Amino acid sequence: MTQNDIVQKLWNLCDVLRDDGINYSDYVTELVMLLFMKMVHENTESDLLKTHILPEGCRWTDLNSKSGLNLLDDYKRILLALSSGKDANGKQIHNDLLISAVYADAQTRLREPRHLEQLVKALDQIDWYSAQQDGLGDLYEGLLEKNASETKSGAGQYFTPRALINSMVRCIQPQAGETVQDPAAGTAGFLIAADAYIKQHTDDLFNLPAKDQKFQRNKAFLGVELVPSTRRMALMNCLLHGMEGDDEGVVHLGNALGMVGATLAKADIILANPPFGTSKGGDASITRDDLTYKTSNKQLAFLQHIYRNLKPGGRAAVVLPDNVLFEAGVGNEVRRDLMNKCNLHTILRLPTGIFYAQGVKTNVLFFTKGHPKDKLQDENCTTNVWIYDLRTNMPSFGKRTPFTEEHLTPFENVFGKKADGTSKRSEGEWSWNAKEADVIEGAAENDDLAKSRWRVFSRDWIRDSKGDSLDISWLKDKDSVDAANLPEPEVLAAEAMSELTEALREMDGLMRALGAGDEADIQKQLLQDVLGIGSESA
Repeated sequence: MTQNDIVQKLWNLCDVLRDDGINYSDYVTELVMLLFMKMVHENTESDLLKTHILPEGCRWTDLNSKSGLNLLDDYKRILLALSSGKDANGKQIHNDLLISAVYADAQTRLREPRHLEQLVKALDQIDWYSAQQDGLGDLYEGLLEKNASETKSGAGQYFTPRALINSMVRCIQPQAGETVQDPAAGTAGFLIAADAYIKQHTDDLFNLPAKDQKFQRNKAFLGVELVPSTRRMALMNCLLHGMEGDDEGVVHLGNALGMVGATLAKADIILANPPFGTSKGGDASITRDDLTYKTSNKQLAFLQHIYRNLKPGGRAAVVLPDNVLFEAGVGNEVRRDLMNKCNLHTILRLPTGIFYAQGVKTNVLFFTKGHPKDKLQDENCTTNVWIYDLRTNMPSFGKRTPFTEEHLTPFENVFGKKADGTSKRSEGEWSWNAKEADVIEGAAENDDLAKSRWRVFSRDWIRDSKGDSLDISWLKDKDSVDAANLPEPEVLAAEAMSELTEALREMDGLMRALGAGDEADIQKQLLQDVLGIGSESA
C-alpha cells in the first residue's frame, strides 16, 4: 500500500464519521490523539524508545483490544488522564510537558463506539514499518493539506503551499548548527522543511557528531503557535518527522506578538507566513512594548519582530500581503527601518490563487540582518532591491491548475547560490510568457528589460521615486484594463444603467411570453416604487 493509498484510506474514514457530527478539523485532531498513542506503542515495540512514555492504562493496547461502549468509555478516560496528568482518583500519573501539550484539553467528539473502533482498526492495519520508511510525517502532512483544502473547515484559509515553502527553504539554505524559528508556526511546515533540507545534506544527520545530532533534534528548531488545536497538530507533525524539541516540543504555545515573542532568543534563520488581518484584542492582540512602531496591523508587527529577532548576519524569508509593501504612516516607518537595519535584497511577487483565501495578493521578502560587508552595521544596509514578478500573466491557480515547484524554478535560478542574496545578478528573465505582457505606462516599452520578470531598483530610487513604498510593478496582464484610460465615472454609470435597463426589458418580454404577465406587472410596479418613478395624478 503506497503512502497516497494510506492517506486516502484514512481520509475516507472522515466521510463515515461525518454522520457522527465530525468535521474535517475535528477528524484530524482526533487522529493526532490516536496517532500519538500508536506511535509511542510502535516505537517502544521496535526499541526506538527504551521506556514507554505513556502511563499504564493509557496505552494503545488499552484501546485496540476493546470494542463497543467499553472502548469509547476507556478512550474518554484516557484522554482525561493524559490531559490532566492524573488518574480518576487524583493520583499523579505523569508530568511530561510534551504529553500534556499533545493532550491539552483533549476531548473526543465521537459519540458512536463503532466509529472509534473503525479508526482504531484503520490505524492498526497500517504497516507501520513501511509507513515510516516512506515517510510517516509526509503521510500526516498529506492529511493536513487535505484538511486545509476543505474550505468548509476553514482550517487552511492561509495554508502555505508546500511548493512555496520548499522553494523558500532552498533559497535560505539552513545549515546544521543554525537555529531556525517560525513565530507563526501553524502546523510547522517551514520548520519541517528546513529540517528535511539539513537532513538531506547531512545523510539524515549521520554525518554529524553525536553532540550536533542532539542539537538538531532538540534545540535547532523553535516555533510559536497561538491556537492550542493547531499546536497539537504541529507537535504531532514534528514528532512524526523525528523532531523532538525541548521539554515543550518544537512548537511552543503562545503569542509571538506578546511576551512569548519578546523572550525568544535571537535566531540565525526565520521563516514565516504570519496570519493576515488586524489585531482586535483578545489572545491575538499585539501586547509587545518593545516594538518601536506601534500598529494594529499584525503583519507589520510580525515583520518588526522578525528583523529585530535575527542575529547579525541572520537570514529571513517571510510571506506578506501587498498592503505591507504600500501602507502609509507606520508602514513607511517599518519599511525604512527594515531597509536600514537589514539588506532587503529580494522580493518575490507571488501569483494570486495559491492560497485558499482567494484573491489574496502576497509576496515573499528575503532579507539579511546587517550589511553584506558588515553584519554588525545597522544603518543604510539595503543598497538594491531585486524584484521577481511571478504574478503578471500567470495562470489562475487552484485545484484544477496547481501551483508547483516548477513555477518557482526560474526565480530560484536568478536568486543565485548564495543564501544571503549576494550572488552576482543581472536583470532579465522572461519565463511564463512574460514577453506577452503589456508594460505599465512610462516603463520604456522598447526596452527588452521592461518585459523582464527580474528587475533591480536602487534604494535611492525607492526613496525618491516611490516614497519608500515597495509596491513596485512594471508589467501588467496583456488583457487588463488600464484604469488611467477609463471613461469618467458618470459615463461608466450611465453605460451600466443602460445595460441594466435593456436586460430588464428583455426579462419582461420573456415573462410575458411564458404567460407570467401578471407577475411581470407586479415586478414592474415594485421597480417603479424603488426608483420613485410612479405616475403622479394631475
